[in-house]
Amino acid sequence: MAGNLPPISPLARLVRSEAFPGILLVASALFAIAVANSPWSEGWSHLWHADFAIRLGDAAIQKSVAHWINDGLMVLFFFFVGLEIKHEVLDGELRTFRRAALPVAAAIGGMAVPAAIYAAVVGLHGDPAAMRGWGIPMATDIAFALGVLALLGKRVPPSLKVFLASLAIADDLGAVMVIAIFYTDEIAWQYLGIGAAVLAASFTANKLGVRKTWPYVVLGLLLWALFLQSGVHATIAGVALALTIPARRKLDEVEFTARGRALLDEFDRVGDPDPLTNAQQLEVVHELQQHACAVQAPLQRMEHALHGLIAYFIVPVFALANAGVDVRVGLADAIEHPAAHGVAAGLLLGKPLGVLVATWLAWRLLRCPLPEGTTWRHLHGVAWLAGIGFTMSLFIDSLAFAGMPAAFEASKVAILAASGVAGTIGFLVLRGAPAAKR
Repeated sequence: MAGNLPPISPLARLVRSEAFPGILLVASALFAIAVANSPWSEGWSHLWHADFAIRLGDAAIQKSVAHWINDGLMVLFFFFVGLEIKHEVLDGELRTFRRAALPVAAAIGGMAVPAAIYAAVVGLHGDPAAMRGWGIPMATDIAFALGVLALLGKRVPPSLKVFLASLAIADDLGAVMVIAIFYTDEIAWQYLGIGAAVLAASFTANKLGVRKTWPYVVLGLLLWALFLQSGVHATIAGVALALTIPARRKLDEVEFTARGRALLDEFDRVGDPDPLTNAQQLEVVHELQQHACAVQAPLQRMEHALHGLIAYFIVPVFALANAGVDVRVGLADAIEHPAAHGVAAGLLLGKPLGVLVATWLAWRLLRCPLPEGTTWRHLHGVAWLAGIGFTMSLFIDSLAFAGMPAAFEASKVAILAASGVAGTIGFLVLRGAPAAKR
């Protein structure tokens, strides 16, 4: 009985909360910064720059540990982002113009204005090399932003979380397009061509009704290896593959319910007094498991399977590998470097301004209704939360300033500082808003 279950400990309650992925992400970043400024900083840096090779016969792919995280593990992150985008477009807040217009407009404003402000600030310094970082302040970290929102609990209406998630997903799509178009230097067309054929095979498998996940996993691994050699960043392979994953289930609710009840009745019928499940019952259970799998689309199964891996492992590991910065050196560089000025201005001025103005224009000109139960103060707070760049901004920073350590480190400091300030202001603005009516 439920009344006899042991109480959930505070730690277990925290781990299960919506805020925990954001808390874990921040903790990972703070730990990386602390170690990078400790006597163990040299060993910490060596850990991430140590070479690691994968060999298959005479063929080998050798990269540093940090590169394996950024080019390997982050492919799963972007694959998950692609699944979320497809889910929202087909069956979520982005499926109709009326639903999508407000968060998409907010996302567009939140990308265009920060990029423009970055370009203007760096342009004033007259540093053409620093201009490569214009994409850095465009990004919103969905885990961090939703984590801050979750800390406010019932003070904010549920619709605000949906709005922020939809905005961040649309923002992620924009970031992926920016990476694919503007942060790809050289293309090996032969590998890209074979990759396109693999994508076509995945799309064909979808259309032919293949609903098991393993064929898509095999095609995904092949696609990743090809994109890794193509010059187009491997993370784009994750998003591209996600868009080919079937979103339709094999079994509908009526058939599942009828067959499920029949199987449960059969399970009872073939039972015996023995406390162990007998062979006939195990056969019924196996068939019931297959039906439970068939009533979920592969897209839903993959989303569910990857969520914990992404939130509790991949994103925190990415933060550990990329957030560490020597504050003494990095802060000095950030104070002087145009890229850091542009990033800080883009995230702290461009993001809130772009999101808020674009939202107001969509509300005013397109007659888009505000999320249910929200006020402009709520949207003001969310506009600040959109200024938390963090994961995606750090990722774009690594692409924009590869081979430019001073610009990379200075921008990293600006990202971390600006994200912290934006998150704090957003939290305080929303905390002071009237409590949501239930």
